[in-house]
Amino acid sequence: MTAYNPPTALSSEILDRADVRTAIAAHDFGTVFRIARSEAGISYSRIAAECDIKPERVGSLARGEGSVTTFDKIVKIADALRIPGHMLGLTRREWEEAEGSPRSTALLTATLPSHDPVADDLWVTPPGGDLVDPEFTAALIESQLPQHYKSANYFGARQPLTTVIHHTKTIGRLLEDANGSTRCELLRIGNRTAEFLGWLYQDLGDFRAAGYWSDRSMEWAQEAADDHMQSYVLFRKSHQAASQVNAERTIGLARAAQRVPNLTPTISALAAQQEAAGYALQRNPRAALAKFDEARELASQPRTNDSASTLDTSYCTPAYIELQRANCWIDLGDPLRAVQLFEDEIAVLPQIYRNDRGVYLARLARAYSKAGEPEQGSEAATKALAIAAQTGSARTLGELAAVSRAVESRRSVPAVATFIERFRIVRDRFAA
Repeated sequence: MTAYNPPTALSSEILDRADVRTAIAAHDFGTVFRIARSEAGISYSRIAAECDIKPERVGSLARGEGSVTTFDKIVKIADALRIPGHMLGLTRREWEEAEGSPRSTALLTATLPSHDPVADDLWVTPPGGDLVDPEFTAALIESQLPQHYKSANYFGARQPLTTVIHHTKTIGRLLEDANGSTRCELLRIGNRTAEFLGWLYQDLGDFRAAGYWSDRSMEWAQEAADDHMQSYVLFRKSHQAASQVNAERTIGLARAAQRVPNLTPTISALAAQQEAAGYALQRNPRAALAKFDEARELASQPRTNDSASTLDTSYCTPAYIELQRANCWIDLGDPLRAVQLFEDEIAVLPQIYRNDRGVYLARLARAYSKAGEPEQGSEAATKALAIAAQTGSARTLGELAAVSRAVESRRSVPAVATFIERFRIVRDRFAA
């Protein structure tokens, strides 16, 4: 029986093109669709039918509007366009086996920032090559995670990014052939590295890659029946939604995270404060403050060694909850209260959280500017900028962009002029 070959299948010549490979690696399916129509004569309506996407959605993607981040839709596009699994960070597809295409030795790929290229042949076991012990490899990767957490907390996401990409793709490659208890262990460690990778991309402002790796972490956590990790990933996705100012999605995902049974107080606290952040975006102070109080009480409970202890939740303290509450006071229209909370909590923030310190100083600056204090705001913003210039945190730079716009009319104030000039230099450097 002849295997089905969809009419939207891309030829090897097109798949080998540098621009197509770049678009696929970045999950820029709009560009892929556009090239498929112009170079292969495949209509958008045919692509829509094979990928189970509305025709108007295919057209908008081709125009550069929106993106595809959900795992199931990425799989459908891969199968419809016959994009080999390894090019999209997927396992080898069934149709690849049926067509007898050679097994790729490349690592799983995902969206990589252009300034952080990672060769796909960093870890390859060719036929007849040295055998790799999956359990040893997984244990080694897990042992390095705490140091990567510290590195990201202090130096920023760029510092550990390349290594964590490599580790996560290594786990994905090992999972292709793993079974039994070895597979369970790989899934457990893999869901943590994938979640952390999603967070690194979020800090760098790449929400497409952040969402992709969060989805991959969720898939692995579900297969491993890791309830705590599933809840934590839902919290992380809620955090991503809040960063994109989507209140309803923020609240919905945070509530879903809290529905997971037998959670630790720390994970419950993180999910509760994220729900509070969603209410603040809705300008609902009563619901927001009630949830922040609940989160603070949960974060104050003693920590115990439990099945979630390998997660990096050490940052979730009562002080962390108050810093999130302070940020929400800006949205709730009381910037002076936000200023007081930020000043109090930033003063005692442990040194290891230097990357977050930059974020909080930038939010303090935004609170000052909202309160009509541009000079104090610019002074705090300049301190935040000094950290962001080293960490490259898009979170911090995004907050500082808002401050720059808010104080632009007060450039006659020396502190304001100094901040705006330095901010534009740093912003342009990272944009380049």
